[in-house]
Amino acid sequence: MRGRKIEEIEGSSRGIYIRNTADITPKWKNMCSIADIPELYASVRNGSTTKKMNSDLKAIKEKNEIERIITIDSILFFDMDGTLIDTDYANFLSYKKAVHTVTNNGLELIYNPLSRFNRSFLKIALPDLTQADYEIIIQKKEEYYKDFLSETILNQEIASVLLKYSSTNKTVLVTNCRKDRALMTLNHFGLTDKFDEIFYRQISNNNERINKFKNAIMKLGVPPKLIVVFESEEIEIAFAKEAGIEIINPIIV
Repeated sequence: MRGRKIEEIEGSSRGIYIRNTADITPKWKNMCSIADIPELYASVRNGSTTKKMNSDLKAIKEKNEIERIITIDSILFFDMDGTLIDTDYANFLSYKKAVHTVTNNGLELIYNPLSRFNRSFLKIALPDLTQADYEIIIQKKEEYYKDFLSETILNQEIASVLLKYSSTNKTVLVTNCRKDRALMTLNHFGLTDKFDEIFYRQISNNNERINKFKNAIMKLGVPPKLIVVFESEEIEIAFAKEAGIEIINPIIV
């Protein structure tokens, strides 16, 4: 390669070459002053430019993969909590406020970002809780959730898929969330009308968990092979497979 070698890399005969000064001179419109040059050079040296390029390439690859997988006949199933919308912290704060209201025992629950606080954790945190107080806490937690809607976070990547295909494909929310809280959360982000169907929390007669995907497939009367699922929980992914769904999380959730 013709040009002038401007830097040797230690322990290597490789170098960096330039053809002319325009190759390394930053565009002045992107700079505040000549003092920006060291920072710009450093960003190239530490690989930040390469990282951004790799990130952009990954996004393009995922976009192409999505467009290949989702056809005009595809039916899109979306989970809400932890998939389309991160509600974990709002959920925790709702429980925390409910516990303080009902027990007034000064217990400070500690938020764990790696695990969603639920009824099982409530019983572990308060093993001496009476069934009556337990039920009241659950009820209060649902009431207080609206106070913490601002703590919910939209998953932009999954939301972009929903927004893109809601006008061309059948889109379905399949959630274990109660109806009131699900609608409150969807309305907060203006997503309610992006779904053709919404399936909420279902409990069997013997109080056992229902496979939400089987339930939705049965009620819609659609073949599982046409469904594309976006789901974050491992147990629910297993339920999706059990329901005969093959395409699960074509992009990482």
